[in-house]
Amino acid sequence: MFETIVVATDGSESVSRAVSVALDLAARFDASVHALSVIDTTEVDSSPESVRTDLREALTTQADEALAVVTADTDQPVTTAVREGRPADEITEYAAAVDADMVATGTRGRHGENRFLLGSVAERVVRTCPVPVLTVRQLSDAEAA
Repeated sequence: MFETIVVATDGSESVSRAVSVALDLAARFDASVHALSVIDTTEVDSSPESVRTDLREALTTQADEALAVVTADTDQPVTTAVREGRPADEITEYAAAVDADMVATGTRGRHGENRFLLGSVAERVVRTCPVPVLTVRQLSDAEAA
């Protein structure tokens, strides 16, 4: 059913459960895993010019560390990639390029009355990605117990 799974990660706490779920699915289906981290160029471009180089380097380090977490969490081989651009666009393009069967991503949920809103990147990936997208929210401490 799943031969190629793309795990989109920024290394944040909110994506850690998505990484675990995606790696579990990949193991169950013997699927190849691609871990992708995107450096948001709008963040770099909107910063003062004097700090852009340092910011890009810091974001690259953060992306590399996020990918290292994915590879450390599994015994399976993981193909890693760092891209630059708008995160949702890059995730969607990467999924198409590697002929993914599914993309897994975390959410940044905001709770309102009986509703759950996806983070803007997750929402855009869900709306634009040509393959199924698994969104996984981080559990609260009470839910995890």
